Amino acid sequence: MSNFALRLPDSLHEHARTLAARDNTSLNQFITMALAEKVSALDAEAFLQERAARADVDRARTLLRRAPNVAPAEGDEPAILK
Repeated sequence: MSNFALRLPDSLHEHARTLAARDNTSLNQFITMALAEKVSALDAEAFLQERAARADVDRARTLLRRAPNVAPAEGDEPAILK
């Protein structure tokens, strides 16, 4: 475990402190979890961009053309159609 001095604007510090208290956790734990979420999101984005770069659009279209043209099962309809 390492220590890191962090400079925050007063308003952000107070807001984070309020949210941490509402979440019944320490400010340290709140900031640690927020940072972990951000790191995870950036890792996921990089992974998906890497996968997208290797995508074969023609192969995907061929696969989609083979899918049957049927209505979605009950409960699987897109929200816009409900």
